[in-house]
Amino acid sequence: MTKHEKYINRAIELSTLGMDSGAGGPFGCVIVKNGQIIAEAFNEVIKNNDPTAHAEIQAIRTACTNLKTYQLNDCYVYCSCEPCPMCLGALYWARPKHIFFANTRKDAAEAGFDDDFIYEEILIEPHKRKIPLTQIQTASAIIPLKKWSLLTNKKLY
Repeated sequence: MTKHEKYINRAIELSTLGMDSGAGGPFGCVIVKNGQIIAEAFNEVIKNNDPTAHAEIQAIRTACTNLKTYQLNDCYVYCSCEPCPMCLGALYWARPKHIFFANTRKDAAEAGFDDDFIYEEILIEPHKRKIPLTQIQTASAIIPLKKWSLLTNKKLY
């Protein structure tokens, strides 16, 4: 068994543990740095009444807390399933070195977890989406962004 198989198997094991405990759907995630697991989690959407409590989000939060950083440079992420759009976005913000996954989003759709509609919605103009997004422009809205762009001591992320 390769090291990658070891960690992906742990993510799969976590997906079953979370599902069997009633915490949420069958999804698990492991984050590894320097050959050590620094975080692992399973989906806790039902347990926490939190639609963002996906395994990847939970693992990112734990890993960043453990590493005392907001980025996961030089980390490897192992997911029991291809990340949904929310988790993929969070993973991109966290900037790991590599993401591995076992099941595809098509496999998840066949089990009743269809994220394709979100991928499709992203391509639609905001005001035409199933949940419309409407911009409210005010004179003061841009001020914080302009102030941020002028800061010389900001920490980029």
